Amino acid sequence: MITSTRDRLEDVFVGMGFEVAEGPLVETDWHNFEALNIPVGHPARSGFDTLYFDVGEPESILLRPHTSPVQVRLMTSKPPPIYAVMPGPVYRKDTPDARHLPTFNQIEGLVVDRGITFGDLAGTIESFTAAYFGPDITSRLRPASFPFTEPSAEYEITCPICRGDGCRTCGQTGWIELGGCGLVHPNVFRAVGIDPEVHSGFAFGFGIDRLAQVFHAIPDMRVLLDNDLRFATQF
Repeated sequence: MITSTRDRLEDVFVGMGFEVAEGPLVETDWHNFEALNIPVGHPARSGFDTLYFDVGEPESILLRPHTSPVQVRLMTSKPPPIYAVMPGPVYRKDTPDARHLPTFNQIEGLVVDRGITFGDLAGTIESFTAAYFGPDITSRLRPASFPFTEPSAEYEITCPICRGDGCRTCGQTGWIELGGCGLVHPNVFRAVGIDPEVHSGFAFGFGIDRLAQVFHAIPDMRVLLDNDLRFATQF
């Protein structure tokens, strides 16, 4: 189910003009944190959240907790314009529950070009939402804060289960949070050698497992760990 969801997501974004990029699962502190404007002492670097390897300098090598390092590698390996999505597995110290797993899959998007605005971001999110879920599902953005984007937002979609009427899954709001997004922070551009006075861009990301859960109306994500063929053969 997760593989088919990832394949469909890739098809949607490739149809929108994005390329698909991948990167290593084991990352350096620079690619995963420092280049993304996450300074030393930031809670995201904590060993309570991140899985570090006991090699080299302390807390210098880790299992990636997001696919954002692929964005850094892409920006340091090719000049703009960049239109790409980065799918793949990520790892965190999460306790499994109905909506979280310690190992899950994420997809992020990155656009870097001249004259990119927040309106381009909102339009891309809305185009993706309609292409993936159907024309009766829309998106909205709410203010948020992330160290690697400014301004930042969380984006929500019309609850695919109740179609916006309100249900237990969406907490009677009619909306489901899907992920985070925003304009790429100038400090990130400076870290990878791109002039923020010349180029601008946006980034977004969300969990593929969460998306599959919402799309197929699965009440508890932990069933993905059961390897039960009675469940898997439904998809």
